[in-house]
Amino acid sequence: MRADPPAIAVVDLVKKYRGSTAVDGISFEVPRGSITGLLGGNGAGKTTTIAMIMGLVTPTSGTASVLGVDMARDRHRVLHRMNFESPYVEMPMRLTVRQNLKVFAALYGVRGATARIAELARDLALEDFLDRPSGQLSAGQKTRVALAKALVNAPDVLLLDEPTASLDPDTADWVRSRLEAYRAGRNATILLASHNMPEVERLCDDVVMLRRGRIVDRGAPAELIARHGRSTMEEVFLDIARAREGGERTAAA
Repeated sequence: MRADPPAIAVVDLVKKYRGSTAVDGISFEVPRGSITGLLGGNGAGKTTTIAMIMGLVTPTSGTASVLGVDMARDRHRVLHRMNFESPYVEMPMRLTVRQNLKVFAALYGVRGATARIAELARDLALEDFLDRPSGQLSAGQKTRVALAKALVNAPDVLLLDEPTASLDPDTADWVRSRLEAYRAGRNATILLASHNMPEVERLCDDVVMLRRGRIVDRGAPAELIARHGRSTMEEVFLDIARAREGGERTAAA
């Protein structure tokens, strides 16, 4: 029997912009049902990698596949099974939360959209502001709505970019618990880009560390902490971002 392909497969992926290389020949797989962190400092290549995995940016060379589908060629085959969330992406502010969710449900071809939105409103505590314009929401409320948008089509693959940025600790913990519950309930796969290292330690089964568009280390958070002789993922992140482990230091270090 042929085994199912990994949820995400990146093979020799390269993206160049006018002579500048944003992603430089990276390869990794994300198993189904796992949470994998994609980490690195600003400019490490995380956003460009996610954009290629989503099929929004065409690779210069190499491939990014989701559920066995090459996203540069055939992304329409799996877009309904994946979704994306970032607090930095604003929804139309004049539309109410309910209207925004209806629009995204229609874009993803969600059947029974009214019932699905009601379910998400209960699960994510949106009911008190479901008919309020999105532009009038607090940061925490916007994050919960963004998460509802990301889950509206019950995706098998979820890509997250700083999902708890700018949130207070209580709200951030609430969001993480919902992500853990969703992953466990649906055996969903999550690729997480985050600068919050306690969040990474809590959520991630595996971590891919990027620097200057290349993978410089990979492993479970506990493995990386032990390998680098550190106490926390934040210390590991700083070591890798500043290239201390090889004696090389960036200009900012």
